[in-house]
Amino acid sequence: MVAVVPDLFDRILYLVAVMRDPYQVLGLTRSASAEEIKQAYRKLAKQYHPDLNPGRPDIEQRFKDVSGAYNLLSDTEKRGRFDRGEIDANGNERPLHRAYSGGGRSAGAGAGDFGGFDAEDLFSDLFGAGRRRGGAGAGAGFKQRGTDIAYSVTVPFTEAALGTKRRINLSTGKSIDVAIPPGTEDQQKLRLKGQGIAGMGGAPAGDAIVEVHVEQHPFFVRKESDIHLELPISLPEAVLGATIKVPTLGGQVAVKVPRGSNTGGTLRLKGKGIPDAKSGIAGDQYVKLKVVLPDPPDSELASFLERWAKDRSYDVRKKVGLE
Repeated sequence: MVAVVPDLFDRILYLVAVMRDPYQVLGLTRSASAEEIKQAYRKLAKQYHPDLNPGRPDIEQRFKDVSGAYNLLSDTEKRGRFDRGEIDANGNERPLHRAYSGGGRSAGAGAGDFGGFDAEDLFSDLFGAGRRRGGAGAGAGFKQRGTDIAYSVTVPFTEAALGTKRRINLSTGKSIDVAIPPGTEDQQKLRLKGQGIAGMGGAPAGDAIVEVHVEQHPFFVRKESDIHLELPISLPEAVLGATIKVPTLGGQVAVKVPRGSNTGGTLRLKGKGIPDAKSGIAGDQYVKLKVVLPDPPDSELASFLERWAKDRSYDVRKKVGLE
């Protein structure tokens, strides 16, 4: 039986990694759009997630392959460099010359090159106790950074705005609490250094990339660091003015509606928006008023308006140029 030396074992693993095509892993062609790449990843990541397939190391490896392929192809710069043959499927630089043999073809020169390896060299090493062509002895093993792994979490709007924590289960079997910083936006990615796949030959591990999905709020709308809210008010509140309670990220606050307010009027609540991720300074909350009539209609109000309208001109469309 032929003993495989550690250096050769590392080289075999590297060869397998180089041969893996991220497009094939995701079941896509090289012309796939960014949206198609994202959809393919989400489908496969859900299918092969280790939490849904406990005790299946083959499925876990498939999940790692899918995550690694997505991390490369979702990065526009890395995808372009891979397509040009400048980096391999793990995002590592392809050597300008064959890494472990003394031959003359450049890496990436053709489909049979395997990123710097020659099949003859490989099998010569396997069955020649680590010898290379030309009689050179086995060299030192290479170092290769581990692959990044993608994860996703979903958080409510308010928690993303104010900051929170979420526990995720890593593909390594370890659980970790992830800090969601205040002001986190939808689809924002957080990088956890060293929480990805372990590196080879003493190289550092990859990272865990956590994509945060923020749930829509029933009435808050985010615009950069500001929050916008459409607030219904009654006819008496609009005409006579009132002090009413308005919801904010920190709870309800009392707000004064000026006398004679109208639909479309906007109140500004300074500092009640979303904290800036860098400065920590919160934006503002804008409250857009919407006058709402009684439902069902009030007969006494209708009678009063009939009498009131007889002697008063009230052409709102002409005022804004619609007539």
